[in-house]
Amino acid sequence: MDKAAKWLKKNFNYEFSDEALLRQALTHRSVYGSNNERLEFLGDSVLQIIVSDLLFHKVPEASEGRLSRLRASLVKDSTLSELASELGLGAHLILGSGEMKTGGCRRASILADALEAIFGAVYLDAGLEAVKEIIVSIYGDRIAKLPDQLDLRDPKSRLQEYLQARQLDLPIYAVDRISGKAHRQSFEISCVIESLGLEAAGRGKSRRDGEQEAALSMLAMIEGRNE
Repeated sequence: MDKAAKWLKKNFNYEFSDEALLRQALTHRSVYGSNNERLEFLGDSVLQIIVSDLLFHKVPEASEGRLSRLRASLVKDSTLSELASELGLGAHLILGSGEMKTGGCRRASILADALEAIFGAVYLDAGLEAVKEIIVSIYGDRIAKLPDQLDLRDPKSRLQEYLQARQLDLPIYAVDRISGKAHRQSFEISCVIESLGLEAAGRGKSRRDGEQEAALSMLAMIEGRNE
């Protein structure tokens, strides 16, 4: 774990007292034995409370609804996977042979879960303040420059508004696959717009999250087609 520990020190400015926690945080469930699912569960909750606290003090004029939308934009899987990619987390993941062969180190859901697992591991190792310092550091401009009200509209709403304005059929969402244990499921969702001949996919921890990711992918496809 020396290489991973050096990477963590460089990117998070943190050193574990118990390096076994770092190894567990980086270990995907495709590896037999201890993995990062429980730490990811803990890290998700830690991230939620820290981001909530940061937003509560940063935007004191914001309503509960806007605070919720701001928090959702910061803690969603796509944001976490972007952060993980920027930090080079994928190179340090411990994956089973199947995931290694299929590019698991680049898979958004695996990267997002591993980053949350690191938050959970740091919380166990050093407490809430240590995790807060890391989150403030790696989120950087994402917290310093929060999106405005229009940018906070969720992807499904934005997609629906785009289609209605052009009198096009609304998208059809379908659950293609549900994987994982009952308490930790992953939903793979398809989004189809028949009149445009387009289909996009998304994945999330709930059907709603998966639909939002699929809608976001569809918006990107439409934008690319219109360029």
